[in-house]
Amino acid sequence: MSIEFDPLAGQRPAPIQLNFSKPFWDGAKDKKLMLQYCPKSGKYQFYPRPVSVYSGSRDLEWREASGKGRIYSFSLSYKAPPPFKDVKPYVVASVELEEGVRILTNIINCDPKALKIDMPVRLAWVLAGNTNYPVFEPA
Repeated sequence: MSIEFDPLAGQRPAPIQLNFSKPFWDGAKDKKLMLQYCPKSGKYQFYPRPVSVYSGSRDLEWREASGKGRIYSFSLSYKAPPPFKDVKPYVVASVELEEGVRILTNIINCDPKALKIDMPVRLAWVLAGNTNYPVFEPA
């Protein structure tokens, strides 16, 4: 059963942006999920880093992700740390993207009882401070 809701709406703090993650957040402004790609290894990596975790190279490219993935694992959080302490239960999930990386995120617009491992999901965007923040919803 799909329902439209995001228990964390308006609660997410603005993310800390570092120099090497700037292209990621610039893409987020335009609702584009940007991933680092290592040409030497032919692999994507996430979260943004100054060097490739596969080759050690600083020669990384930024490529737009498809926004399609599957739930790898998830947890329903009933007790949350500040700033989320007064928030209803929310879902934290590891989503494996088509590009092969996993991203720790929230699942929105879905009854938590309907979630399943390997469930197809698609990219959605919510505000965190004044920045778009990537979350996922059922595909």
